[in-house]
Amino acid sequence: MKKKFLLLSLICVFVGSVNAQQLQKSKQFTLEQCLEYALNNSYTQKTKQLTETAKNTIYKQSKLNVLPSVSASLSESFGNNSTTSAFSGNYSINAGLVLYNGGITSNTIEMNRLSKEQASYSTSQYTNELTIQILQTFLTILGNEELLKYQQSLLTASEEQVKQGKKQFQAGSILESDYLMLEAQYASAKNDIVDTQITRDNNLLSMKSLLSIEPTTTLEIISPDTSNIRNLAVLPTQEEALENCMKSFPDLKISQYDVNIAEKNIAIARANYFPTVNLSGSIGTGHGNGYSNFSTQLSNQFNQQIGLSVSIPIYDKNETKSLVTQRKIALQQAELENQQTILDTRQTLVQEYQNVVSAYSKFGATEIKQNAYKKTFEAYRAKFNAGAITAVDLLQQQNNYISALNDYIQSKYSFILKRKILDVYMGLPVKM
Repeated sequence: MKKKFLLLSLICVFVGSVNAQQLQKSKQFTLEQCLEYALNNSYTQKTKQLTETAKNTIYKQSKLNVLPSVSASLSESFGNNSTTSAFSGNYSINAGLVLYNGGITSNTIEMNRLSKEQASYSTSQYTNELTIQILQTFLTILGNEELLKYQQSLLTASEEQVKQGKKQFQAGSILESDYLMLEAQYASAKNDIVDTQITRDNNLLSMKSLLSIEPTTTLEIISPDTSNIRNLAVLPTQEEALENCMKSFPDLKISQYDVNIAEKNIAIARANYFPTVNLSGSIGTGHGNGYSNFSTQLSNQFNQQIGLSVSIPIYDKNETKSLVTQRKIALQQAELENQQTILDTRQTLVQEYQNVVSAYSKFGATEIKQNAYKKTFEAYRAKFNAGAITAVDLLQQQNNYISALNDYIQSKYSFILKRKILDVYMGLPVKM
């Protein structure tokens, strides 16, 4: 009995451990949870954040460069000749401070500040890109899931049609060719389900990659309530959408920072035209002839020094002028690229806005068409069951319904996707 009880306990522990591991490897996410998880775990996102940290470190260091540098030195040596030998030493503290260098220090600090802030917008830029990718994948999975539900119902209908057709064929009401067509439609319906399941699983795999989770992890997408889809059709005016985009879109901020950084680079290059003024000072002491009267020697040799040095550029083989010219060209390029980015962004926003309007119109049309073909198919199926029409007539209407259904599901999730992408461009949080 004890052995059986021990064995049973071990089995329970093992099963519990396996179930715990399965729970840990299973994730159920809404769209918002997918976005939150991705932003916290994406390797690329973490790389962008590390770049921000590095840029911030450089900026902090550049601010410290206005402080004086201080160093200490000490040396001890031993000398020996034919008559005597002795120890000697020197000790000193040295300090240096740049009083003026044409603005290199101050402009470098400002440039590093701009670079640090630009890095944060670069992170935001990738956040937008990742958000759109997750939106596309998430909504594609939802479309696959919805299509599967309809395909399951169509499979059930096809199975019933095969049964009904078999009875009619055995009774001599329909030809064998009609019955075989019903069987072929049933086989096609089963194959459609398999294809959709594979497509859904591949999209789930893509979502796992975006979330930076193991491909073996079980991922279940929680479908949001899409019954209020028409509320998404309420849009701001195109001008309001443009205004919001121009205020918050990170691509525009990054481009403007490129211009600002280029201006600082010119100022830094021009600093080479001006003199550099350095202030230096030191205190020191030393001893010789061994360690006799050591304190007296240190006191007698104690010294202080302060100095001012000026370095004046006279001729540098035109290097400064060439550098300034190059950086002016770089500024002009940055300004042109900034203007192009502004134009491209405005055009993209207008296009995305029009895409939303078009997608909503198509969604409404396909919804009506799908409902119409559904009712027609149901009516034809009733007629077929009553023996009033042929299998050819029935299958033609069923194929029409399947085509209309696919169009409806695609247009539905295409509209939601385009509407949410517009929110991304306007800097609004993405919610379902």
